[in-house]
Amino acid sequence: MKKKRYPTYKRKYKRKKQPRRKILTAIILCVILAVCNGWMPPRSLKEVKDQSRIFGQVFLTYIEENAQILWEDVSESASDAVAGLLKQSQTKTGGQTESVSLDQIPEYSGSPYVEINRNVPSFSDEKSAGPAYEFYSELDSLGRCGYAESKITPELMPDEERGAIGMVKPTGWHTVKYENVDGRYLYNRCHLIGYQLTGENANRKNLITGTRYLNVTGMLPFENEVADYVHSTGNPCMYRVTPFFKGDELVARGVEMEAESVKDQKISFHVFVYNIQPGIEIDYTTGNSWEE
Repeated sequence: MKKKRYPTYKRKYKRKKQPRRKILTAIILCVILAVCNGWMPPRSLKEVKDQSRIFGQVFLTYIEENAQILWEDVSESASDAVAGLLKQSQTKTGGQTESVSLDQIPEYSGSPYVEINRNVPSFSDEKSAGPAYEFYSELDSLGRCGYAESKITPELMPDEERGAIGMVKPTGWHTVKYENVDGRYLYNRCHLIGYQLTGENANRKNLITGTRYLNVTGMLPFENEVADYVHSTGNPCMYRVTPFFKGDELVARGVEMEAESVKDQKISFHVFVYNIQPGIEIDYTTGNSWEE
């Protein structure tokens, strides 16, 4: 199957003129004026000091005369820099100025998920208004996945069965069976963005080690809700999944799931799904497990 690909939406950025160019101009003007007035290289320490004082005065005069222009440029550059840092921060935290921390997530108490941020997703208007796209974070130094995000449209969704993914072994992976687990296998290769939504098969940036409970009981109902909506209406839906790792642990404690239909808000959720398995204890540092 050939899947239509859309370029990742990026804000157009017009490069600003930097104030250092004007400062460099001032220095060049100082040198030209000196040469035109018969400047000679200094031959003693006294001449070095005298010429430094003269050049300094000329340079300061230029700065004073152009202070307003330089200040506006510096202020503008600083604003751009701050905006850039905020943009990076929002990208790393899934588009939120303040990301939800693992410490804010309550302990598992019987439900496969818990609502967070009052169940309100936080997608930027810029991305929601842009074309369809899909994005998968680079793996970190431990080989762990970051967030995955997409503006899902019918064109991105697959029209054939999922291919093989068994060759991918996400961090913390173990092939282990228990009689009290549905399907017996404790771990699944969990797609962050489900195959039915973007057609990604063995994409290492989109697969984490997840329990059967996380994959089928926790994540699948939300994936199905989005898939059914896009199929039935043809309307796009914003979708983002962020795995939560604690420290250097190799198995995620759970995933943050967000979705929002762009045109009518019929789809809107923001939840944390627990990567646990009832009746099984998990060492999230290594992926080892045992029955309770």
